[in-house]
Amino acid sequence: MLGPVEREVMAQLFAAVPEEMGAVLVRSARSPNVRERRDCSAAMFTAECELVAQAAHIPVHLGAMPDAVAAVRERGARGGDVWILNDPYTGGTHLPDITVIEAVAPTGLPPMRLSGGGFRGAGQPPLAYAVVRAHHADVGGERPGSMPPGARTLEEEGVIIPPTRIAHEGVLDEDALARLAGRMREPDVRRADFAAQLAAASRGAERWRELVARHGRAFLDEAAADLLDYAERRTRAGLGVLSDGVFDAEDALEGDGISDAPLPIRVRATVRQGALALDFGGTAPAAAGNVNCPLAVTRSAALFVTRCLIPDDVPTNGGVARCVEIRAPEGCLVNARPPHAVAAGNVETSQRIADVIFLALAKAGAPVAAQGQGTMNNLILGTDRWTYYETLGGGQGGSPRGPGPSGVHVGMSNTMNTPAEVLELELPVRVQRYALRRGSGGRGAPLPGRAGETSRGGDGVVRELRVLESCALSLITERRGRGPRGLNGGLDGAPGRNLINGVPVGAKVARDLAAGDVVTVETPGGGGWGAPR
Repeated sequence: MLGPVEREVMAQLFAAVPEEMGAVLVRSARSPNVRERRDCSAAMFTAECELVAQAAHIPVHLGAMPDAVAAVRERGARGGDVWILNDPYTGGTHLPDITVIEAVAPTGLPPMRLSGGGFRGAGQPPLAYAVVRAHHADVGGERPGSMPPGARTLEEEGVIIPPTRIAHEGVLDEDALARLAGRMREPDVRRADFAAQLAAASRGAERWRELVARHGRAFLDEAAADLLDYAERRTRAGLGVLSDGVFDAEDALEGDGISDAPLPIRVRATVRQGALALDFGGTAPAAAGNVNCPLAVTRSAALFVTRCLIPDDVPTNGGVARCVEIRAPEGCLVNARPPHAVAAGNVETSQRIADVIFLALAKAGAPVAAQGQGTMNNLILGTDRWTYYETLGGGQGGSPRGPGPSGVHVGMSNTMNTPAEVLELELPVRVQRYALRRGSGGRGAPLPGRAGETSRGGDGVVRELRVLESCALSLITERRGRGPRGLNGGLDGAPGRNLINGVPVGAKVARDLAAGDVVTVETPGGGGWGAPR
């Protein structure tokens, strides 16, 4: 077992690897969605497929990665191999999120490519896995952006990539990547982003081999195991402050893009001696539209909530996941099976799952904030020549510590915005308005000792875009009927609104726009905490 100082040093060394991978990806990518919005994630896994370190990236990406690594390992990944996938039912999340995994070739020496392009140590069992996931603005499908509201099957949403080896013993199959990009809109951009992902995964593998060369594999494996055990102990201690018992909660989605009928999500949270079991029995069956979730995305939401409830200094690794058990009926909304479409499930249903788990654990005494905006406000524009995707921030819920922040990504998203200058420079779009939606946060209780401050919810934003040429629009949003709930007597946040040329439209719509049309998205405010005066 490592000592406290040694453990902290190794935790920081491990964490530095995926952080550098993320930096390589962002600086190398061509699409604004990865380069500017940073809709991407990086992590390192042990040879046994346990998360050892991740960068501070996207919760819905990271929590589902273990399934992707396990799928590659089951197919016999060897050192120097690189795999690609996006199939939500084989380790992916939704089709636009494409994952690149490099099985780290073992060697006790500094990394060196062979003249033929391979690695020393290639073909042997891998030391670890370097994983990079990025949201591509298009992967084929019926509509630009590959997230058509109301899609009924996975095939309608785009190209499905099962776990596929694209490099063997360090030698890349360029033709295979070119064929894959050729089935998508803007193939040059897709290919450039693939190259950025490959570079990021390669950097992770290189850095891991350097750690092995410096410290030895035995010590590195010991340090990884120790950190996993340490995170598990700390997580159990963090969950141990909750009241033991069984706690129920329920919320609902606002339709599936085909019907506006609400889709309930129910959870029964059982807390026992620092362990958490979540049972989603009673949740709606899989929907006709694309708001369904594979179980990996549901697990991501549960891990995100758990991570929010434990101390900040606990390493985020597979030890946290050991303390959480997920049960969901096969074929339900949060454990869908093929061929159900899932594009909106990854971005919207994941948010609602997190909201429901927070509601349940608040009853167990967890110090949770009021509900945040609870949606990613997905906005997609494009033609066969260009595509653009963004998610929009909104209000976070207030808490006893203070008001919720305004105009931020909440819950399962952790991206940035696209600067107006970049958007207007690269696309036929003009940003007419981008501002806080003042007063949209729910009122909350006064804060003791802080004159004039309250635990109000944060405000949403207003994003207004004018398109300069005809294009397709897709909107996938939530919290348009009822705003985020206040907590402990706080008032609800304002629900969001979507408008085309000033006319309100639904939460999930697909429209064709003419040059000059204006799209306005008003995002929800967060709920307030505590009864206001």
